[in-house]
Amino acid sequence: MGVSGSGKTTIGAMLAGRLGWKYAEADDFHPPANVEKMHAGTPLTDEDRWPWLRAIGAWMHEQTGPAVVTCSALKRRYRDVLRESRPDLRLVYLDGSKELIGARLAARHGHFFPKQLLNSQFADLEPPAPDEGALGISIDQPIEAIVEEIHRRLGLPDGPGRQ
Repeated sequence: MGVSGSGKTTIGAMLAGRLGWKYAEADDFHPPANVEKMHAGTPLTDEDRWPWLRAIGAWMHEQTGPAVVTCSALKRRYRDVLRESRPDLRLVYLDGSKELIGARLAARHGHFFPKQLLNSQFADLEPPAPDEGALGISIDQPIEAIVEEIHRRLGLPDGPGRQ
């Protein structure tokens, strides 16, 4: 979890590949109206997000084994909706400064999320509380180091074909 531009997709896909787990990107669950709003520079409301979160939760619930899904999950109540579908959910919070993430967004091409929405992401962000058991990871390091740190700190096994 984390704001747009924090590296969720890249890190989540790399971690899932390392573990040999299924992977889903939360952006793929957005209805077209949400994508159009964001592309136009309009922040999503809670009402826009509820169907999206429920769709992600349904995907998580359908999984019979472990999986990685990347999702901003900016507010506690969003994360609570996801936990309803998967009580064993393990959260990884990708934490970075607005300056670092803004620079990443400025360099990103081909994504519907415009840089001008970054302020609304940080305004909505409720970092996980201690009782949520989230693993906080600083994104001010190379991607490979972030994946390695998540893997190590969660005590996860390597997937098939990895030693």
